[in-house]
Formats: sequence, structure tokens, C-alpha cells
Amino acid sequence: MDSPSPVRIAVVLGSTRDARFGDTPARWLVDLAAARDDLDVELVDLRDFDLPFFNEAASNLWVPSEDPHAVRWQQTVAEFDGYVFVTAEYNRSVPGALKNALDQAYNEWNRKPAAVFGYGSVGAARAVEHLRTIAVELQMAPTRTGVHLQGADFMAVHQGQKALGDLDYLATNAQQMLDELVWWASALRAARRSTAETTA
Repeated sequence: MDSPSPVRIAVVLGSTRDARFGDTPARWLVDLAAARDDLDVELVDLRDFDLPFFNEAASNLWVPSEDPHAVRWQQTVAEFDGYVFVTAEYNRSVPGALKNALDQAYNEWNRKPAAVFGYGSVGAARAVEHLRTIAVELQMAPTRTGVHLQGADFMAVHQGQKALGDLDYLATNAQQMLDELVWWASALRAARRSTAETTA
């Protein structure tokens, strides 16, 4: 029996600030995931999409979007079987740029898994919980396991005193998160294909 093809996973870098820290965990996670043979990973940086604030007539669940930046974003989101969102915590929630990007699509997120790498003083714990709630509303399946870089370790990595690879627990948590993400992405991909075949 042939083994299933790798699932396509986007690591979504959720901050667009000039001084963002997110590049460090996002690229570390991409490298970690790229060493696996059960997924095909790509870094998706919100800076590359120049998304306007959501200003469509309605969600694209109801009305096709008109702004070409939004349409390009939706086409990109649609290419993947699942997502890892790399997020900071701004005032107990996700960065505005990430919330806006989530709002700019709907159908493309549906029935796909979502995992989160959070960083900051409390590991972005409150932002991660908020993001999981948003994902449920977008008909996504959040994974139980996430990755949290927090406290002294966050400050040490941010200030260049440590590297993410020095923190063994991060790799352990990340691999567990990716295991869950691959399972859900494979199962949901098969279900989406089955549904598409029966409704064709």
C-alpha cells in the first residue's frame, strides 16, 4: 500500500512590524518541519501580501471578494492543507495584521487544521486561546498542542543570549504539535476529497 502524500502546511508569520521577533521562531519552525517526510512546509509572510483593512461587501462565504490583494491572499490560503500561525500577543489578543488576514478569507480556511507557536512574556497564551476561538468560527480544527516561548527564555532568545535550538522542550513540543497537525491535515484532506467526489 502506498504511503499518503505529504500534507502541505503553511507557517504563517503573523506580525508585520519592522521590529518584529516573529522571523526567528517562524524560520526555526520551517527548518524543523522541513526535516520531516510527512509534510511539505512553506513560510507565508503577511508582509508579502499588502492586505488592506477588510472592506468587502461581506465575507467571501457570501460574496466574492473584489480587492485583488484579498483574492491573491485567498488563493494562497487555498493551496494548503493546514497552518501553523506564529503569533505575538498584543493586549491579550493577536496582532491586528493577523486578525485582518484571517478575516480576508473564509471558504479557504474551512475543514483544515490550525496550530500555533506563540511568543512573548506569557508565551502569547491569551492570544493563542483567542486565535483558537477564531479558528473554530472559520470552521478550522485547532490542535491541542501548541508551542509557547515565554518568560526568561523569550528574553534570552530575543536578546541573542540563547538560540531556540538550545531549548529542548521547544523541539519536543513542536514535534508533538506537528504530529497532531499532520494527522488532522491528512484526515481532513481525505474527507474533503471524498465530499468533493460525492458532490461532483
